[in-house]
Formats: sequence, C-alpha cells, structure tokens
Amino acid sequence: MNRLVRPDRYPRSARYDPTWLLDLDMGPHPLWLLEDLAQDLDLRPGMRVLDLGSGKGASSVFLAREYGVHVVAADWWISAEEASAVFAAAGVGDRVEAVRAEAHVLPFDKASFDAVVSIDAFEYFGTSDSYVPYLAQFLRPGGQLGIATPAMTCEVRELGAIPAHIKKVVGGEAAAWHTPEWWRFHWEITEQVTVTSARMQEEGWRDWLLWTQACAEHQPHGQATHQPVIDMLTADAGEYLGFALVTARKD
Repeated sequence: MNRLVRPDRYPRSARYDPTWLLDLDMGPHPLWLLEDLAQDLDLRPGMRVLDLGSGKGASSVFLAREYGVHVVAADWWISAEEASAVFAAAGVGDRVEAVRAEAHVLPFDKASFDAVVSIDAFEYFGTSDSYVPYLAQFLRPGGQLGIATPAMTCEVRELGAIPAHIKKVVGGEAAAWHTPEWWRFHWEITEQVTVTSARMQEEGWRDWLLWTQACAEHQPHGQATHQPVIDMLTADAGEYLGFALVTARKD
C-alpha cells in the first residue's frame, strides 16, 4: 500500500492517505487519473465544475482542495447522503454539493458549468453519438470537458474481436474502451466542442495494476475480487490496455 504514495509522479495525490482512498474504491486510482488529466485543463479557483460519475467522492474532494473550484458531484449509484458525509469529513462540505443523478437526465440549468470532468465513468454513458451534444448544453461558452476512461491501444473493430485475456474478465464491456483518436473524432464530429488533447496515459496500465494489487491486499476478500483484473493486466503488459485522457472546449 505504501507504493501508492508517489510524489515523483503524482505530487498532489501523494498528500492523500492511501487507506482513505482504498476505502472509497470504485475503480482505478481516481486521483492519479485526475491529476494527470488536469494538466490538460485550465482549472481556476471559483470555477463551477461538474464531477460526472463521482462515485464515493474522492475526485470531488481532490478538485475542491487542489484547484479551489466549486464542485457538483453527480452519481447514480451513490446516494447524495453518503457522498455528503465524505465531503463533510474531508472538510469540503461547503464547496462540494452531492447530487444523485443519471447521466442522461441531468437536473441542471443550461450553461451552468465552467467545466465537466469525468473519471473512470464516461465509458458507461458517453459513447452514443448524441451524448456530447446533450452534455455540451450544460457548459458555458468556452467551457471545458475532460475525461479519463479505460482505453485500448487499438479499436476492437480493427482487431476483429476482444482479446481473449480481456474478454475473460470484462466481457463485452471492453467494446466501449476506445482509443484517444476515436474519442477525438467522436467529439469533434458533433461540432459542439474542439478537442484540445487526446492521449494515452503514460504507463497507465502499470498504475491500474498497482492500484488493483493494493485493493487486493487491503480490502476484505480483496484477493478473490481483484485477482482476475490483476491477471488480465499482467497478461496484457500494456499491449492493449490503458487509459485515454481527453479534453475539449465548447465552441
């Protein structure tokens, strides 16, 4: 677990207790993904930011503390009461509002956010042709969109099938793990946003593996739960799997 503190690569994230993060686990290390993604965003104090698919709230706490923004944390699976307790305990209850909302029925006014950020969630709701035009209406002119999402180095369509070691663990879910260039085209063809960066996270599969190993060590029944993902990432060794980090501005 001590290997989750990495000031050389993720100096902001290194200030957070790994145990706290592991207790909020809902997927690969959210702060590493967000800290890397934020390098391609222009987040400034006072901005209003939608954290879409915020889970148990670690990414929302990070946004409020590290960038001084006001956050609306929206998630469908975690209740607003549960998330609010996390924010209050972290001392950001006055800067983070928890909302239970489904990504296709967002209860917000148009042009009400300076940025929308989504960490390890966009693959579940954002792949349809109509989603970015829907989401863009909530951004102010010039507003920013940024996602960190599981990715493949090559489209499944080009491979002809999901590689066996990936399909064994996640099944058809991997069909939504697209390349950065797929996301670039998918967003820009809408003429709603201009993509400002689209890249694979450097050594993202290693980060994912390290986090999963820590979860297996720390959590009750963690070995049984996380060993299939550990085996998948070990077998893959970065050939196909990683994370796409994609940012854009509303036209």
